[in-house]
Amino acid sequence: MSATVNPMSQLRVTKVCVNIGVGEGGERLVNAENVLKLVTGVNPQRTLGRIQNRDLKVRVGAPIGCKATMRNQEDIKTFLTNAFDCRDKTIPAWNFDREGNLSFGVRDYTDFPGQKYDPEIGIFGMDITVVLERPGHRVSRRRRAKSKVGMHHRVTADESRAWFVEHFGISILEE
Repeated sequence: MSATVNPMSQLRVTKVCVNIGVGEGGERLVNAENVLKLVTGVNPQRTLGRIQNRDLKVRVGAPIGCKATMRNQEDIKTFLTNAFDCRDKTIPAWNFDREGNLSFGVRDYTDFPGQKYDPEIGIFGMDITVVLERPGHRVSRRRRAKSKVGMHHRVTADESRAWFVEHFGISILEE
């Protein structure tokens, strides 16, 4: 008799957030939004400055970057496969936080397959954050009957590393 695996203990990617910080509005921000649309296939959303910094010429409420959030599982799988190929399928262990989320950067959008350099757009790197959860984690975010997620149901960094190695075949560089 084979042991059945509890479906509530299986890990899954909840969302992938891709962020490009430009530092200013205008044409460069529009180009960054076009890059995000090309790479992710999702309409990007502008991020606004929250603090004023005179040295960087950032005002409160001024557009300084853009982000795109992917939630479709098929799109996430192809995007992450391409993103890991940009990094040669090698991620340092310190890129995983203690909740099992993975954050890493890509130097240039032209590293993705099928992307060509366009001198009108320029060079844009991006930060990618992958959120890994178990089913049932919604109880911490819902409006009615909100509850805490137990320690045994949370994702650890070691579980997250093992899951990414198994599903995407990446190698983890230990310290």
